[in-house]
Amino acid sequence: MYAVIKTSGRQWTVKEGDVITVNRMTAKAGESVTFDQVVLVGGAKVVVGAPLVKGAKVAATVKEHLAGDKVTILKYKRRKNYKRTRGHRQALTTLEIGKISV
Repeated sequence: MYAVIKTSGRQWTVKEGDVITVNRMTAKAGESVTFDQVVLVGGAKVVVGAPLVKGAKVAATVKEHLAGDKVTILKYKRRKNYKRTRGHRQALTTLEIGKISV
């Protein structure tokens, strides 16, 4: 069985046992979170929501909080002696998907 969930402005296709990385969540490591914004549930029978599947939930456990790969931003204007370098690391949360219930 698989499901499509919405979290932090994105949609994720998940199965039981999957490990996904999403934008930072407020839950602490080891806590369980429940996603009730389920767009689609598939398996033997596919259930498509309009826009969400009523009563469907996906349980997950927070594994860890981490920072993503560094993204370097370079601003440059030729012949003006202007160059700026900045970096950014996105705050992420790793989740392990548990039970999918309809």
